[in-house]
Amino acid sequence: MLLAGVSLAAVATAQAPSAAASAGSAAAEAPASEPAPEAARQWIQVPRVGTRLMPADIGLVINTADPYSVAVGAYYIERRGLKPRQVLRLELPVRGSLTPEEFAALRQQVESHFGDTTQALALAWTVPYAVQCQSITGALALGFDADFCRRSCDRSRPSPYFNSASSMPWRDHQLRPSMLLAARDVEQARRLIDRGVSADGRLGRRWSGPANALYLSTTDAARNVRHRLFPPAGPVPALGLAVRVEQADQPRQQQRLLLLQTGTAQLSGLDGLGWVDGALADHLTSFGGQLDRVGGQSTALEWLDSGATASYGTVSEPCNHLQKFPHPQVLLLHYAQGATAIEAYWKSVAWPLQGVFVGEPLAAPFGPVLPAPAGGGLEPVSMRAPKR
Repeated sequence: MLLAGVSLAAVATAQAPSAAASAGSAAAEAPASEPAPEAARQWIQVPRVGTRLMPADIGLVINTADPYSVAVGAYYIERRGLKPRQVLRLELPVRGSLTPEEFAALRQQVESHFGDTTQALALAWTVPYAVQCQSITGALALGFDADFCRRSCDRSRPSPYFNSASSMPWRDHQLRPSMLLAARDVEQARRLIDRGVSADGRLGRRWSGPANALYLSTTDAARNVRHRLFPPAGPVPALGLAVRVEQADQPRQQQRLLLLQTGTAQLSGLDGLGWVDGALADHLTSFGGQLDRVGGQSTALEWLDSGATASYGTVSEPCNHLQKFPHPQVLLLHYAQGATAIEAYWKSVAWPLQGVFVGEPLAAPFGPVLPAPAGGGLEPVSMRAPKR
């Protein structure tokens, strides 16, 4: 469904006391945010996927000019048992956005180093997160669009990986989804990686009672457009989940959260949330992917700070096209059938060119437990995979 494309930044300005008349006009055109009646909500169907990405399928890129990247990359190699051939070390500017020329050099090195066995990428840094108005993860997968920044509110290049049945994106789509191992500092990044590793098979091993998938319908009309895509509320015993759909502008205290999605510019109250390892969370707003942003709109890093394991945000004004943000049901259903965080998030976004994916890529709480890498790491535990 293609929306009118309301500018989220313009709406935010329109809500301020010094708003211009044109911004107020944009706000008036925002889609209505009345929550869909529970009786009208229905589950969608997603394709069945038999396997998921494994550590051997991941390529790791380390920026040798960034001490954070070097330290976090080394820790990820240890925790996920990566082989030397899976690691590319190179030098990049340590700033929020690359120039097209700098990005072209990065992409050429990535394509030269990684062969057909590498299906996805972990980027061991927080910055750079963009190439001009496009995310670095989107541009690496889909290619840099030199003309797009003049029309960032328009539709962008579609992803063939959206809602795909493939567990081998490079083999099947010639596309390598990527995710930033992003955090405020090295210690926070290590905790993030530990949460991802601990998540493997957690549903079958250590959870007592259902985990919660929480969807918030807010009063922010422009940012609440995803409410119509929320699933029906209620228990889902086959998945060990309870789905909750609430009318609230900010999350209240909630425990055992596996997933939280909302639409708002600024987040608060996240310290009252209890996350399970492997949890996903994101908010629909204009600049949630500007990871070095100080003040104004909240970024995806705030979800990771609070204990989530992966998130998503856009790096430039996307307008509120549903296709530019994670589809609530596609995200949950792919994750719940055993996909990794990087697979579930990437498969949930139809137009990901402006969106940056952050977190621990291989977290898979519904998947089987992985064997321990040589020399330590994961404790091998057997479990049954869910049937649905």
